[in-house]
Amino acid sequence: MSLERKVISGRAVPIRGNEVDTDRIIPARFLKEITFERMGDFLFQDARFNEDGSEKKHPLNDAHYKGANIMVVENNFGCGSSREHAPQSILRYGIVALIGESFAEIFAGNCKALGVPTLSANKSDIQMLLATVEADPSATLTLDVDSRTVRIQSNGKEDVIQVTLPDARRQSFLDGSWDELGTLKGNLDKIKETAASNLPYFTNFT
Repeated sequence: MSLERKVISGRAVPIRGNEVDTDRIIPARFLKEITFERMGDFLFQDARFNEDGSEKKHPLNDAHYKGANIMVVENNFGCGSSREHAPQSILRYGIVALIGESFAEIFAGNCKALGVPTLSANKSDIQMLLATVEADPSATLTLDVDSRTVRIQSNGKEDVIQVTLPDARRQSFLDGSWDELGTLKGNLDKIKETAASNLPYFTNFT
């Protein structure tokens, strides 16, 4: 199966707010989970639910955005703690790409390790994009990592905006090398051969 992340299409959910930190994305009390399997259930838990479990008004609780696989955010999204649980919760909820004004560097790196592109655009384009998906939740977005563009189709109209992604990170999505563990596994024979030829005390390297 190809691990390339060249083009991603789908519908988007808008998450407004600058400096949305990782504790808001996934509250600290859920970090005790032994695995990441249920992280998606707790995404934006305190922003979405009252203490009694009743729903607050939030885009992720809006049926119009059910099934959205792209998240549109604002400035410095993912700041604060470097917890990898934040991108894990986003991915396991079903979001496979993010577009925003900017992202915290460690958060963006953690997203890259999961194969989730974090594409940046200027403030006016992000505001246009947020307004578009708020007015038309059925709008379709097509993210092209290679050309660094996002095509927005809504109500019979099409707009294209430019996005940015650091060159090394962009290349990792184009050639599939974002999956560093997968890359290591795929090159295991070469690693064994190199270890055997350079480290003779590894006589039984497995």
